[in-house]
Amino acid sequence: MNEWPNGWSGDQNGNRYGRGSSGDPEGARAMPQVRRDAGPGYQRPEPPMPPSMSPRRGATVPPQQSQGYDDAYDDGCNTGQVYGGGRGGGGGYDDGYGGGRPRPQWGRRIKRTLIALVAVLLVASVATYFWADGKLRRQVDLSKVIERPEEGDGTNYLIVGSDSREGMSAEDKKKLHTGSAEGKRTDSMMILHDGSNGPTLISLPRDSDVEIPSFVGSDSGKKYPGTGRHTKLNAAYAEDGPELLVRTVEYNTKLHIDHYVEIGFAGFANIVDAIGGVEMDIPKAFKDKDSGADFKAGKQTLDGQQALAFVRTRHAFATQDLERTKNQQKFLATLASQTATPGTVLNPFKLYPTMSAGLDTLIVDKDMSLWDLGQMFFAMKDVTGGDGKSMNMPVSGSNGGNLVWDKAKLQQLVGQLKNDEKVTVSGD
Repeated sequence: MNEWPNGWSGDQNGNRYGRGSSGDPEGARAMPQVRRDAGPGYQRPEPPMPPSMSPRRGATVPPQQSQGYDDAYDDGCNTGQVYGGGRGGGGGYDDGYGGGRPRPQWGRRIKRTLIALVAVLLVASVATYFWADGKLRRQVDLSKVIERPEEGDGTNYLIVGSDSREGMSAEDKKKLHTGSAEGKRTDSMMILHDGSNGPTLISLPRDSDVEIPSFVGSDSGKKYPGTGRHTKLNAAYAEDGPELLVRTVEYNTKLHIDHYVEIGFAGFANIVDAIGGVEMDIPKAFKDKDSGADFKAGKQTLDGQQALAFVRTRHAFATQDLERTKNQQKFLATLASQTATPGTVLNPFKLYPTMSAGLDTLIVDKDMSLWDLGQMFFAMKDVTGGDGKSMNMPVSGSNGGNLVWDKAKLQQLVGQLKNDEKVTVSGD
């Protein structure tokens, strides 16, 4: 016997679909069940549910799916219930029950975009670091330098500009006025001290009178005793390369050199061209046929060829090498300042050509890291800042054409650098 009254589809007291707290929706009490597929005039009630399907005898009622508000299970019959809202309701907003179009989750989208951007930048930075680090030519072995001075505070770089014509064609040599001499010599030498009291850049004139000390040959491994022989500083490089140059600088200054950096003619010109030139303010016009220099006074942008001529010119000046070292300091500090700008660092179309141009011809010591190189670069940039200082090695006179260093000032200068004190010594 069917325990449910005809026309009812569930427990009167269990389901609460309609208004208030009554048992069943008002429409459900007013309308009998009618099959949706019944034809017009069909009024026959549904046959009773078999006893085995009765909820009171343990049968399982099919799960109901919620559509819009609480839609009843669709068993093919219209129970006459009145549904509110639902999909396609006129509200047009997300009411939390699936009705209308959901609101855009802008906060989540922005967060995901930022995370993706940071991830891309991180990957690009790491890739750039390893790419650049792999291009460094670590060819100078400072472990071959013997009898070295004790290390002081701060970091000392020996920066060398050589006249290497490596990678240059005959047309390049003619264009840059470099000549075709075989081998390579030092065209400029500087000590850059980076410490807590600001950077100090000291030019070492290549005509400086120095003593060649005992040393171990960089290739032969043979030890050569010191004989008290004096010569020009650039001759040490020509005799046995960077290792002997470092040994000679350390012996004559008593200052420990931490890192060695060298760049040739081609690399120097290519860096300048890669950043689109360097703007310089030249106080006085000068011309030199040997270097190819021909400059008017005033502000002007120098390309790679002009920049190389600017830093190599010596015969146009009365003091020759001393004036040239001042121009070299001024240009290198300006180059670093104009390169370390957001327009270059954040622009891959400028950053990668600039780094590639420099790293391809840059020679450093075996312990030099890309981080050390970056520290040197930014210290060079800060030379012209408020705490920076640039100077020539103090000179007391000349000796047969060689410049003699002022020993008293040199001792004071080295003491201040070793103790990382503010440099008060001045040079010409």
